[in-house]
Amino acid sequence: MSQLPPAIFLMGPTAAGKTDLAIELTKVLPCELISVDSALVYRGMDIGTAKPSKELLAEFPHRLIDILDPAEAYSAADFRRDALQAMAEITARGKIPLLVGGTMLYYKALVDGLADMPAADPEVRAQIEEEAARLGWQALHEQLAAIDPESAARIHPNDPQRLSRALEVYRVSGQSMTALRQRQSAQSTEAAASGLQQLPYTVANLAIAPADRQVLHRRIEQRFTLMLEQGFIDEVVALRERSDLHAGLPSIRAVGYRQVWDYLDGKLTSAEMRERGIIATRQLAKRQFTWLRSWIDLHWLDSLDCDNLPRALKYLGTISILS
Repeated sequence: MSQLPPAIFLMGPTAAGKTDLAIELTKVLPCELISVDSALVYRGMDIGTAKPSKELLAEFPHRLIDILDPAEAYSAADFRRDALQAMAEITARGKIPLLVGGTMLYYKALVDGLADMPAADPEVRAQIEEEAARLGWQALHEQLAAIDPESAARIHPNDPQRLSRALEVYRVSGQSMTALRQRQSAQSTEAAASGLQQLPYTVANLAIAPADRQVLHRRIEQRFTLMLEQGFIDEVVALRERSDLHAGLPSIRAVGYRQVWDYLDGKLTSAEMRERGIIATRQLAKRQFTWLRSWIDLHWLDSLDCDNLPRALKYLGTISILS
């Protein structure tokens, strides 16, 4: 492992301060940044994603930001392909890839690879959307529980994107997502036993979050309020003016955007939109913590500590990332 090139993962829940620490690390280490965020890939979605400012991105470029139009889909497999290419280019220049973001599925895909899932089927997906509109997502969640209890236990009924995908996988392939992942896990175990390396890097796993969960909740509320003040609603209005965008797209399903979209559709009052946007963001943070609790060899930093940079550098030196 020590002969493999280094890479740094900087993970954590939303609003934890990941970007700030990543910038500080980049100032003192030969790092180049790669975004690990399923919403930051989209152009024209800046305020609601808390995208770093154009000025900051000009000084500290992040790969995999603003690479897609909101009408396009971007999968974990797409991310793995793009991230591996970016990491190889950074390493070839003698730099350290620093991956920063909170889309935990992307990190897992990068480390473990992906099961061979069937490609998206627009007809099946449209059928699922129609059923959801007619029966409600709770009814579809019950369908999933009957065919794939493990996925149903992992996916919340209020997470339509993942719920729809799990049902789509079953309807297209006749196999549950859990069964396909178990097969992939077995293949990964066999590869490890034979000495094959899934990710050819020595990875330092850092995570940052406030130790007090209530502090994070306040940060989430403050940030969502600030987004609204900065023109988040106008940003979604501009997206709605396009004839090719609709509420079923992955981009528009992003946390915050779906609530503002529903508000503009007249389904929510302004107060309800704000409350549901904050709640949805807190639920996202909870899911991120769930992923992080199972992550191996993770070194935690407290967002409220004033010495996180030296703490991170000390840890990186301890595991020989900086040697």
